Amino acid sequence: MTSYRSDLLRLLDERGYIHQMTDAKGLDELAAREAVSGYIGFDATAPSLHIGSLVQIMMLRRMQQTGHKPVVLMGGGTTRIGDPTGRDESRKMLTDEAIAANIAGIRSAFENLLSFGDGPGDAVMVDSHDWLGSLGYIEMLQKVGTHFTVNRMLTFDSVRLRLEREQPMTFLEFNYMILQGYDFRHLAQSMGVRLQMGGSDQWGNIVNGVELGRRMDGAELFGLTTPLLTTADGAKMGKSAAGAVWLNEEQLPAYDFWQYWRNVDDRDVGRFLRLFTDLPLDEIARLESLEGAEINAAKRVLANEVTRLVRGDDAARAADATASETFAGGGAGADLPTLALPAEGMRIAAVLTELGFTASNGEAKRKLAEGAVRLDGAVVTDPAFPVTLSDGCSAKLSLGKKKHAVLVAAAG
Repeated sequence: MTSYRSDLLRLLDERGYIHQMTDAKGLDELAAREAVSGYIGFDATAPSLHIGSLVQIMMLRRMQQTGHKPVVLMGGGTTRIGDPTGRDESRKMLTDEAIAANIAGIRSAFENLLSFGDGPGDAVMVDSHDWLGSLGYIEMLQKVGTHFTVNRMLTFDSVRLRLEREQPMTFLEFNYMILQGYDFRHLAQSMGVRLQMGGSDQWGNIVNGVELGRRMDGAELFGLTTPLLTTADGAKMGKSAAGAVWLNEEQLPAYDFWQYWRNVDDRDVGRFLRLFTDLPLDEIARLESLEGAEINAAKRVLANEVTRLVRGDDAARAADATASETFAGGGAGADLPTLALPAEGMRIAAVLTELGFTASNGEAKRKLAEGAVRLDGAVVTDPAFPVTLSDGCSAKLSLGKKKHAVLVAAAG
């Protein structure tokens, strides 16, 4: 572990956030000398971010905890272009209304984790469309750019020969990275922002912004990236078997969010406690040293702490109480996922898939055949078993030991 002078880099380093920096010594000296404004950009492609973005939000929280100013950049401009990083196909174009609604939804996740206001250390949220939109550039790209593909451009001699000769390509082929670099320059000029942070896949875009500020304005800007975040089994952070793990309640109930953290791999507990909670490091060391069944206590702490930070105290308490009732008492906690069944009922395989417990009816059939499905405590193996409920009645459905739901009769 490197020895840093600044509280900011020391905290980021000891909790495992740092992967690369453009100038570690320069940034450390700056952060030790004065309060630094730093930003991370988030495109508004959905009404919520998922936990793959949580490590970035936590870095902004760490900035605020050490006396610096976090700037949340909503990519209202770049969302209209689409980040090609790690994508196999073009992103679907969104309307202005959809982007505005997404930004409003995303902001709610930040309000639990950052303190917003007008003070020197308060977080602020800005929208890149406020400056990129006035260029008139995005509208042109939307109308004209969709008719050109990089695939075809690479077949042109003028492009192919430049690549073979290792000559640089112009900004016209790489609009997103140019716009992202322009964002950094604009924030540096208008708000004094000196630092851009992001995931390791954004390293090239961040370096472009640092260099753009230096070339155009002689500004000394800095970049910092986090390691690629994967689980111990190699899966990308942010997904579960049932789909994305969203930060917002509207996209994912608090109990399901809590359960994701409660069910993490034993090997991830210590790392996730450092990244996603404010627990002291000595307490984290104690928790991650637990072995056997005792590690479940550490997972419960992880689930409670992350849920409290992201969803609030009430959500964490309710989820924990539901888990206690479900696992210890054998009941059906009030915070469990609920599915309303139609009057004619549903086949149990379809119920499992509708709840997201299984990805398909085929997977549901396999789980049923394995004896992993219980309805009110009784094992069900027939995928065609009809689940019907009278008005006012409910039933508890379980898949294995960790997935539970309450079935109710739909209101007539």
